[in-house]
Amino acid sequence: MAIEFKQDKNIFHLKSKNTSYIIKIVNDKYPAHLYWGKKLSGSLDFEDKIIYGDRPVMTVIKEDNLSLELLPQEYPAYGNTDYGVPGYKILQENGSRTTNALYSEHRIYKDKTELTGLPASYAEADDNVESLEIDLVDQTADFKITLTYTVFADYDIITRSAKIINTGQKNLRLQSALSISLDFEDSDFEMLQLSGAWGRERHLKTRSLVQGLQQIESKRGASSHYQNPFIALSRPNTDEFQGEVYAANLVYSGNFKASVEVNHYERTRLSLGINDFDFSWLLEAGEEFQAPEAVLAYSDQGLNQMSQLYHKFYRERLVKSKFKDQERPVLLNNWEGTYFDFNEDKIVEIAASAAELGVELFVLDDGWFGRRNDDTSSLGDWYVNKNKLPNGVSGLAEKINDLGLAFGIWVEPEMVSPDSDLYREHSDWVIEVPDRPNSEGRNQLILDFSRREVQDYIIDVLSELFAGANISYVKWDMNRNMTEIGSNKLAAARQEETAHRYILGLYRVLEKLTSKFPDILFESCASGGGRFDPGMLYYMPQTWTSDDTDAVERLKIQYGTSLVYPVSAMGTHISAVPNHQLGRITSLDMRANTAYYGAFGYELDPTEMSFKEREIVKAQIKKFKSLRNLIQFGDFYRLLSPFAGNECAWMTVSDDQKEAFVSYYKILAEANVFSGKIKLQGLNPDYDYQIKELNKTFSGSQLLYSGLPIGELKQEDFSSKSWHLQVI
Repeated sequence: MAIEFKQDKNIFHLKSKNTSYIIKIVNDKYPAHLYWGKKLSGSLDFEDKIIYGDRPVMTVIKEDNLSLELLPQEYPAYGNTDYGVPGYKILQENGSRTTNALYSEHRIYKDKTELTGLPASYAEADDNVESLEIDLVDQTADFKITLTYTVFADYDIITRSAKIINTGQKNLRLQSALSISLDFEDSDFEMLQLSGAWGRERHLKTRSLVQGLQQIESKRGASSHYQNPFIALSRPNTDEFQGEVYAANLVYSGNFKASVEVNHYERTRLSLGINDFDFSWLLEAGEEFQAPEAVLAYSDQGLNQMSQLYHKFYRERLVKSKFKDQERPVLLNNWEGTYFDFNEDKIVEIAASAAELGVELFVLDDGWFGRRNDDTSSLGDWYVNKNKLPNGVSGLAEKINDLGLAFGIWVEPEMVSPDSDLYREHSDWVIEVPDRPNSEGRNQLILDFSRREVQDYIIDVLSELFAGANISYVKWDMNRNMTEIGSNKLAAARQEETAHRYILGLYRVLEKLTSKFPDILFESCASGGGRFDPGMLYYMPQTWTSDDTDAVERLKIQYGTSLVYPVSAMGTHISAVPNHQLGRITSLDMRANTAYYGAFGYELDPTEMSFKEREIVKAQIKKFKSLRNLIQFGDFYRLLSPFAGNECAWMTVSDDQKEAFVSYYKILAEANVFSGKIKLQGLNPDYDYQIKELNKTFSGSQLLYSGLPIGELKQEDFSSKSWHLQVI
């Protein structure tokens, strides 16, 4: 039994394989958070956590002899005796924002229900999964909140969400509706976040907690390059393989807020959900608002265990595509090879060269449609440019298929160019506000996906494109964030709903298209990694990790991304040098050893390679294909951090521990030093492992406890090595 209710103590005990999460209904009214951590058993007593009575400068609910400021709550309200960040805030017609939704009833059931209009994790038939729903009712303001908890016992994962329902006859206005609130009884933590910018996404940042509010957020209409909807609290001195970590990740692709507040008693509140900045939602009688799902993971064995919990869960119970457990094809994308300057003959020539190298999928990027010869026109005009492709997309796809390659195509359906037929016909279809000029990013505006007619247009036009040619792969791009956030279709009272309605509209479009075309492998992209989040991962099993393809920069980007997201979800390509983003020159070996860890491919023109380079690439592709399943679906371990020094190392291990692949990277060369060893992880100490690159055999125990000798490196910057280990 994953969820147990002890009626005599009003306690819910949520149990996964290794963890416990405990809630108590205090005074038959208030859901209190008692515990989350390593699994508990036997007789449990947490009465010490419920503090009654008064304190200096404290407000108290007289009938309960209780201040909510001292109660560790599951979903705190605004306006009563709790002064911390509220889980929700509701404006009523009489102007009051004070609420107090109290426990009404609960339900425990097998399986997991879907969230209306939102992506979320799911259970399969034989899963050990149970759900708990707790109803909270405010009889004065006439609304109900349903808190939903699902325990994926075998995955050591708990998910949470909240739904708010207007049960009365008067309008309510949500001013905040977060997905989770979690209270801890101390503040002895470091806060972990994934932050950065375009070209350096998801760098790992840590800071010690102090009294007050620490917060990350996005206000850009997307989860963004700059912050990721992930937050974790770790105990001091936690590293990859030891220490406690409490983590939460939001299954959402729009504006979010993740905050950690330490109060004057050194108690900590972690909150995560839709950003309440520039947000409100009008709930008329009978209407409901569903907050996104948050995925919670606890580890008592450091960050790497936390990552592996997320990796396995996301691969198997979040990604819905049939490709979730399939090896991803080696692809070549023409973008950095040609940019907009191509025609059919050039594309076929590139594809033919790629096929000779062992590439399996050719992807045609931007510039194939409308009058698109640069980035100033034609977004929205999703018909072929016959000057470039006289035989259409279908004719090109057929020629690519004849070379033995699958065919993929780039689209950016959420955007429109002011210089386009679509904009000239429907200039009111964009995100904008009255009497203000529209800002542009990459010479484009944003289509208003909060409008059903815009959604339907995109569904129809892309369905025609996808059905009209043998398309096996779609790269779905999004290249600008929101400004002048408003909708021509929404009433004035609902304008602050625009950003969230946009995301709901996007999810509807993706649901329709991915369901209609289940045999297409979709990859998400947002100027690289600007929307690398669980919401997009639900529909598209991989995401273009970053527009920055430099092998050295990618060490940090992929290292940080791997903290939460599986290797199979990361688009990782080798590009030409000098690198187009940085101008850095790295060897093909260095570029390959970095790019192997993901959905591997190339972003260049292979016809410009020398004979020697082509032979190296052939060997790289052959090697990757032999390791692909191991790399993309094995257990991933981070061994040395590029954020900590001049080295980086990581590895992946098969489920049966009989095979592993290890890579080591030295960023800058050093004079007169010994390379040393790397202590490996995840191996069986009782197995012997043959390393063919060294023509040697080592015991698992030696590799784990003494280490793998790195050996001599080339005396050059940006050097790397990799080793394939197999049990003999």
